Amino acid sequence: MYGCESWTLKNAKRRKIDAFELWCWRRLLRVPWTARRSNQSILKEVDHFGFNIDRTFKQRYLIADNYWKEDGGSVLFYTGNEGDIIWFCNNTGFMWDIAEEMKAMLVFAEHRYYGESLPFGADSFSDSRHLNFLTTEQALADFAKLIKYLKRTIPGARNQPVIALGGSYGGMLAAWFRMKYPHLVVGALASSAPIWQFNDLVPCDVFMKIVTTDFSQSGPNCSESIRRSWDAINRLAKKGPGLRWLSEALHLCTPLTKLQDVQHLKDWIAETWVNLAMVDYPYESNFLQPLPAWPVKVVCQYFKYSNVPDTLLLRNIFQALNVYYNYSGQAKCLNVSETATSSLGVQGWSYQACTEMVMPTCSDGVDDMFEPHSWNMKEYSDDCFKQWGVRPRPSWIPTMYGGKNISSHTNIIFSNGELDPWSGGGVTKDITDTLLAIVIPNGAHHLDLRASNALDPVSVQLTRSLEVKYMKQWVTDFYVRLRKMN
Repeated sequence: MYGCESWTLKNAKRRKIDAFELWCWRRLLRVPWTARRSNQSILKEVDHFGFNIDRTFKQRYLIADNYWKEDGGSVLFYTGNEGDIIWFCNNTGFMWDIAEEMKAMLVFAEHRYYGESLPFGADSFSDSRHLNFLTTEQALADFAKLIKYLKRTIPGARNQPVIALGGSYGGMLAAWFRMKYPHLVVGALASSAPIWQFNDLVPCDVFMKIVTTDFSQSGPNCSESIRRSWDAINRLAKKGPGLRWLSEALHLCTPLTKLQDVQHLKDWIAETWVNLAMVDYPYESNFLQPLPAWPVKVVCQYFKYSNVPDTLLLRNIFQALNVYYNYSGQAKCLNVSETATSSLGVQGWSYQACTEMVMPTCSDGVDDMFEPHSWNMKEYSDDCFKQWGVRPRPSWIPTMYGGKNISSHTNIIFSNGELDPWSGGGVTKDITDTLLAIVIPNGAHHLDLRASNALDPVSVQLTRSLEVKYMKQWVTDFYVRLRKMN
């Protein structure tokens, strides 16, 4: 089940439906969805680069050809990222919106070790030996072989241009796929892709500064109140009944029992503010959690007044957290072990962050609203070794994909929203005439890849139009070259 097939009349009667669901309902009223739409899998080598292991696994992919045309058509290929591909498919309405205009077949490829694409089944996360094949290089090779397979087995697809699209980590993969396999994709749309959030390519504090800017612009005293809350938590925790008071005031599912629990609590709260900045969309959504429109502004309503007593400040913190964790009104308590949807593959990403995907962040508590936290590579490495038995290689991604030296590549659009903290590690200025940057005012994390919505700011509407313009040009150029060859 994916796309719009799951929507029936009873779904439309629910009190709250998100933007993609609205889009689905409009589509169901207008278009009979009769063409082939399927959930399939293909056998892939666990190791594409060695010759000693012949084990294979099933990689899942989704395909829809409702508007695909063999004559002058294209293939839009979503490079799946760290989660269930159905979830990403349902949150990438842009591809569905432009399918008819692009005469496109839509393909959503699931990333190995996520969703149902598990190379070793239930043992995939058992130890570092089984996880050894969870790398960007192996994932890109999966995508490459899938494209070759589809072109070989689907009549009419052989001589059609393929465009890679992705958001966040998927956007990084889309860009890197175009760099590494330019003969398979004519271009890439890399949305919210922080390909430079590595090593010393950008300052480690840029991420938290952008989060802070989002909150400071969304309400008076908002970021200042959050900055004050860390010391307030510390002071309350050190008082006799402080841990119990904090547990009750924040409605925690698991009470704080020792001072060591306080740091975990603060880390959880900090991650919540980060997630809110990422999904600060202009309409109700349920990407990471069910949320109201402009959720950061809603949160900041609880921090209008400065210099309030610690106890009142923490009660306000609870109200703000409740916006993120209980907008639906269903939660009876707040679980400090969860910050996002279960569709994200937390285990797999934890391992990737401990091997290739080392993306430093830090804060100073002065230019941002977080507690001071320096980037300590040794500490980070030790934690990774303790958890997974591996040591990170922080310079490998820039070595593998070129870092900032990518001007020899072509046909990549890098789009970034100004509200998105990951934009600090993204490409925000044109590199060449074909390595293009689009910055979206009032845009959060890959907003341009979400379905069109009446509440979208003009900036994202213009961005999508520009992206389609460039993609159409890539398709046209492909067919011109094809005619010359023939």
